[in-house]
Amino acid sequence: MCLAVPGRVTEIGERDGARMAVMDFGGVVKDVCLEYLPDLGVGEYAIVHVGFALQRLDEESARRTLALFEELGLLQEEFGDPWEAAADGPPVGPAVGPAGADGMIEEGGER
Repeated sequence: MCLAVPGRVTEIGERDGARMAVMDFGGVVKDVCLEYLPDLGVGEYAIVHVGFALQRLDEESARRTLALFEELGLLQEEFGDPWEAAADGPPVGPAVGPAGADGMIEEGGER
């Protein structure tokens, strides 16, 4: 799932000709493009989707939303470590490969 998550600008700079920010999403820090909000400043909040700040947001709304996302486990889902998730095991879903869609392999590995 991809969420639009509120974050707070902690640093602003330029990278490869684009205005960029370091943003804090409730303890998770990510680089974000500010090209859609060129006047956003350090300390301000914005809604971010797929690495782009899209809309300015007031601090109270941002904090409430981050608290709700944290409570629902959505921040971990959105920003969790993909290597850690991979170590936890394969995703649940239809089997692919020698097993059929029902996930069953007949004795001897043949269908």
